[in-house]
Amino acid sequence: MELSMFLGLIGGLGLFLYGMQRMAEGLQNAAGDKMRRILELFTSHPVIAVFTGAVTTVLVQSSSTTTVMIVGFVNAGLMTLKQAIGTIMGANIGTTVTAQVISFDIYEVALPAIGVGFAVNLVAKRRVKRYLGLGLLGFGILLLGMQIMSDSLHPLRTYQPFLDGLVILGQFPLLGVLAGAVFTFLVQSSSATTALVIAFTLQDMLSLPAGLALILGANLGTCVTAALASIGASNTARRAAMGHILFNGTGVVLFTLLLGPFTELVAGTGTNVTRQVANAHTIFNTVNTLLLFPFIGPFVRLVERLVPGEEEVLESKPQYLDTRMLHSPAALLSAKQEILRMAQISLEMLESAVHAFTTGSDQDMSQILRKEEVLNELERAVSHYLSQASQDATTPEQTNRISGLMHITHDIERVGDHSTNIVELAEERMERGLDLSDQAQAELKNMFGEVLRIYKRSIELLASEDAAAAENLLREDEIIDQLENRYRETHIQRLNQGLCHPETGVLFLDLISNLERVGDHANNLAEAVAGVITNPVEYDMH
Repeated sequence: MELSMFLGLIGGLGLFLYGMQRMAEGLQNAAGDKMRRILELFTSHPVIAVFTGAVTTVLVQSSSTTTVMIVGFVNAGLMTLKQAIGTIMGANIGTTVTAQVISFDIYEVALPAIGVGFAVNLVAKRRVKRYLGLGLLGFGILLLGMQIMSDSLHPLRTYQPFLDGLVILGQFPLLGVLAGAVFTFLVQSSSATTALVIAFTLQDMLSLPAGLALILGANLGTCVTAALASIGASNTARRAAMGHILFNGTGVVLFTLLLGPFTELVAGTGTNVTRQVANAHTIFNTVNTLLLFPFIGPFVRLVERLVPGEEEVLESKPQYLDTRMLHSPAALLSAKQEILRMAQISLEMLESAVHAFTTGSDQDMSQILRKEEVLNELERAVSHYLSQASQDATTPEQTNRISGLMHITHDIERVGDHSTNIVELAEERMERGLDLSDQAQAELKNMFGEVLRIYKRSIELLASEDAAAAENLLREDEIIDQLENRYRETHIQRLNQGLCHPETGVLFLDLISNLERVGDHANNLAEAVAGVITNPVEYDMH
C-alpha cells in the first residue's frame, strides 16, 4: 500500500506540473510571443506594474517564471528596481488563480478536457486554435494529476503517525511554514505546493491552521528561484531578487504572527477547508500587496541599503532615437548616434569574448550575454525607426543613406552574435580543460589584433563619414582572409604532427572562422561609409 500510494502521489504531482507547463505554453503561444513586450511596456507606473505582473503570471502560470523574467529585464536595463518590485507584487497575486481553479470540484471535466484539447491541437489549422487546444489539454492533465494525488492520499486517513504529524503542523505553525518553503524550493513551484495542500484538504486530513502554515511557507519558498536567477547578475538584478524575498518574507512573518485572526477571517470565506485554503492564498498575496504598495518608495530604498553598491544598469532602451525628429533630416543623425552606441557595445563584447577564450576566464561571460540582448533590442528599435523615417525620404540620397544605416545596424548586431559564438567556444574549452599551443596563442593574438584594428577603424570612419579613408580601408579586405587561410593550414599541420589535441583544433578553427566573419562585417561598415553597398556579404545564421 505504501509503495502504490507513494507512486500515485509522485505520478499525480508530475502530471500536475506537466499539465501546468503545457497549459502555460498553450496560453502564451495563443496570445503570441508578447510576454516580454507586455512586461517591458506596461510597467512604467507602479499600479500598472502590479496589474501587468498579475496578468502575465496568469498567462505563464508561474510567479517564479515571471519573477525570473523580471530579474533578467532588470539585469538588461529594461526595468527599474521600482518597476520590478511592483511587477513582483502583481505576480504574487496572479499565481493564486491556479489555486482557486483547482479548489473547485471540477475534476470530472479532466478527461473530456484532455480529449477535446488533444483533438483541437491535432486537427486545427490556425495557430491560435492549436495553442488554445494545447492549453485545454494541459488544463485537463493538471486536473487529472490533482485527482490522482488526492486519491493516492486516501489511505493516509487511517495512518495514525501521519495524522499526528499533521496535528503537530497545526500546533506549531513555524514547522508548517518551514515544510512548505522546503517543498516549494525542491519542486520550484508554489502552485505545486498549494495543489498538494488542497489534495490533503480534499481528503479531510489537513486542518485549516496547518494548511495556512504550509501556504505561507510556499510563498516564502518561491523566492528561492528568483534568488538563484540573480546569482552572477548585476547589482540591480540582485536587488530585484532581494525585493522579492523581503516582500514575501515580510508578509509571511506578519501573517504568521497574526495566524489566529487570519484563521478566523479565512474560516468565514468558505464552507470547507479546501475553499478556505485557496482563499487564504489569495487573501495573503492581495493584502500583502495592499499593505506594502503605498510604501514602495521607502521599500525600494531599504532594498538598496540591504544590497549596497553602484547601479550596474546596462541601458537597453534607445538613448538617441527621438520620435519628434522622425519627419526631419535630423532623424538620420539620431539613428546614427544610436548605431554608434551599438558599435561600441559590440566592440566591448568582441574584446571580452576573445579575452575569455585566450585566458580561460569566465568573469565577463554573463556581461557579454547581457550585451547581446541589448544589441538585439537596439537593432529592432533602430530598424523600426529607420523604416518610419524612410516614409519621409524625398531624395534618392536619403533613401540610400537609410538603406546603408539599416545594413550597418545588422552588421553590428552580427558582430555581437559572433562574440557570443566565441563565448560558447570559451565555455567549451574551459569545461573540457583544453589548452592551446604557444604557436596557436600567437596566431590568435595576431589575427585578433588585425580584426580589432580594422573594426575599430571602421567605427571611427562611421562616426567621421570619411569616404576617402573608407575606400583605403576596403583595400585591406584581404588581410583577414589571408590570415585565416594561413592559420588554418598551419593548424592542420600541427594536428597532423600531433602537436595539438584534435578537440582544441576544432575550437581554434571555429574561432578564427568567427574572427574572419567579424572582419567581413567590418568591411561592410567601410563599404557603407564609402557609399558602395552593392553586394553585402551573405549573412550566416549561426
